[in-house]
Amino acid sequence: MSTHIAAAPGQIAPIVLFPGDPLRARWIAETFLDDAELYSETRGMLGFTGTWEGHRVSVQGSGMGQPSMAIYANELFDSYGVETIVRVGSCGALTEKLAVRDIIIANGACTDSGINRVRFNGLDYAPVADFPLLRAAVEASEAEPPASAVHVGLLLSSDQFYSTRPELTEPFVQHGVLGVEMEAAGLYTLAAYYGRRALAICTVSDHIITGEETTAQEREQTFGDMIRIALRAATAV
Repeated sequence: MSTHIAAAPGQIAPIVLFPGDPLRARWIAETFLDDAELYSETRGMLGFTGTWEGHRVSVQGSGMGQPSMAIYANELFDSYGVETIVRVGSCGALTEKLAVRDIIIANGACTDSGINRVRFNGLDYAPVADFPLLRAAVEASEAEPPASAVHVGLLLSSDQFYSTRPELTEPFVQHGVLGVEMEAAGLYTLAAYYGRRALAICTVSDHIITGEETTAQEREQTFGDMIRIALRAATAV
């Protein structure tokens, strides 16, 4: 039993969907999983286990930002033997190539965080997705195309949601980064450390260029296409 999840051994499946919002975790469990059971509500960060098309799957909230995410990812990998984590989150679009509700399957994640600089003694590390999982997600999106466009590319995992230095994202956009969120780089790094699979799939909830945005309820309960891609990918590898 870990400190922050506090689930009993065996309660968490080898496959975990990993939204930041614990209420989105509950919506995913109630909407997509059969016989979902709550295994944790410690600190209000909900976790559920059920089945999807015969596969045992868990959904665990991670909170916002790499420090919070890392607590839960470390415990899932180290204390519960989780093999696959798919982040299913929201992001802001950084380019007009994307529209609100488009989906980004992240092949890698840049970051402005100091977490990896500390881990790698000031050297740069390139956090990337597990390739079989990435390929399975792309194939899933092609087999049953969602209503919105799907993009494969880079995310920026930022430590600040309300940044006072928006100009700092411009070089990332010039080098092909599609969207900004707060967790993927840390998740990819931890998965590499533990030798496990990880992938981030994000739906565009806000457009940094146009100012268009979804509501909090829409972010919690209407990003089903992303969830279906994540489930198909995670159960295929």
